[in-house]
Order: sequence, then structure tokens, then C-alpha cells
Amino acid sequence: MTFTFASPPGLDRAVAHCQDVTREHSKTFYLGSRFFPMAQRRAVWAVYAACRDGDDTVDELDGHAAQLGLDLWWTRVQGAFSGRPGDHPIDLALAWAAREYPIPLSAFEELHEGLRMDLRGHKYRSMDDLILYCRRVAGVVGFMIAPVSGYSGGERTLHAALMLGQAMQLTNILRDVGEDLTRGRVYLPSDLLAEFHVSRADLDRGVVTPEYRALMRHLSALAREWYAEGRQGIPCLHGSARLAVATAARAYEGILDDLARNDFDNFGRRAHVSGPRKLLMLPQAWWELRTAPAPLS
Repeated sequence: MTFTFASPPGLDRAVAHCQDVTREHSKTFYLGSRFFPMAQRRAVWAVYAACRDGDDTVDELDGHAAQLGLDLWWTRVQGAFSGRPGDHPIDLALAWAAREYPIPLSAFEELHEGLRMDLRGHKYRSMDDLILYCRRVAGVVGFMIAPVSGYSGGERTLHAALMLGQAMQLTNILRDVGEDLTRGRVYLPSDLLAEFHVSRADLDRGVVTPEYRALMRHLSALAREWYAEGRQGIPCLHGSARLAVATAARAYEGILDDLARNDFDNFGRRAHVSGPRKLLMLPQAWWELRTAPAPLS
């Protein structure tokens, strides 16, 4: 579907707000979004801003206020999908995107459950717990973006999109261990901590021990496996969405490279990929698409 000028009053301002949110909070995601055609780009910004809005609610509010805020967010999302958006610009933009593209409300429902895990102070005892969280708060974003871009390959492509989102979330978790500790959150599974002989006291001290480095290498390798699996679906996306997603994936995986260069110290320094380095990755992303195997059938 294509964007038409018979749009609701205020939609351009609403989309511009979503663009600002995307640019401010995820320069990597924003860089990738610039390769979508204009109509798809606007929908991607709306989806990102809506997801970010829910995430900010659980990160920036406390206790009962956070619960009320998340309940309100979910009500607003449902209103947007039912064609009755509220006054917030994100609601208006999301309502337009959901009308123009077959974005599944069920993906936002899973995101809602993932955000509730943060509010409940969910304890991550096993890798299954962590994988479920990565699916809910990021993997399902692939289910939101694929219908905007258009795709072939059916469920196999959607599974690849899921894995790519999960890889990005695991990357976030590895990048933000120190920052999450300040919020009282530990996403590293307790059974994995025990396996690598890393205690909660070690984490609280913020000391990068040989055991901690081994744990980070293990999880970084898992994230890279998920990136590799996720990339198999990129050739199945339609048009310039392929380069958009390939660019974002390449830049996000670069965070793992920076983390390794810093000897896996993610307590006092946030791993990142600079703007110039992201631009240098564009030819890599383009070449990966040119040399990728045939799309999934």
C-alpha cells in the first residue's frame, strides 16, 4: 500500500514527532529506516515510537505509577489499532500505520507482556527465561516491520525476523549490564552465572574478571548465531527494505565488536558504534545482499 494525501489532520506532525523519537533514541535504527521508501519509513517510525513509548514507561516511572502508565499505554495501542486513537501524536501515527499495513496487534500484545516482566522484577533463572524476554520486547518487532516492508517466504521469513530482533535485544543486554544494575535489574540468567562462576556480588562490584569475560564471550557468540540466522530472511524482504534491515543489523552487531575491543567492560563504559563507522558499514551491508543465497522459499 502507498501513502496518500487523504490523511487525517495532524498526521504529518504526528509522524514528524515519531521521526524525532526514533532519531533521538536509536541512531542505528534511524539510519536503517532512511533506506525505506517514504511511506514505509513513516510507518517504521510510528512503530518504533510506539514501542519506545512503552519501554520508557517502565524505565522512567516507578511502582504504581509505572503500572498505571503501562496500562494506559496498552489502552492507547489498542485504541490506535481499532481506529480510535487518542490525542497523543504517537497514537495518531500508529493508527495510520496499522490501517495502511497488516501490522499484527498480537505483536504489541507480546511486547506488553515483556514490559510487564520488567515491572514485576522478573527473575531470570535460565536461558529459556532470557530468550522469552528477548522475544517479547524485541523479537516481535520483526513481526511489526516485515508487514511494512512486504516479504516472501512466509513463516520462515517471520522466524528469521524474530531471530534478528532477539539478537539485537541480547546485544542491548550485553551492552547495558552496568546500566541495568543501577535499576536493580539483572538479565543474565542465574544458572549461566553459576556455570561461569560469576556471582551477583561480582556484578555489583563491577569488576571484569576472567570468568565474566568468558560469560560475555559465550553470550556474544550466541547473539552472533542469532544474527546469522536472522540475516537469512533479509533477502526475502521487498525492495529497499533489504538494505534498511541489513544496515541496521550490521551496525547493531558492531556493538558486540566494540564490547570485545573494550575487553568486555560493560560496567563503566557503554559499547557503541560511531556515526562514521556506521557509514563505513553500508558497503558491507550492500555486498552481503549482493552475495546472499537465494531467498527462502
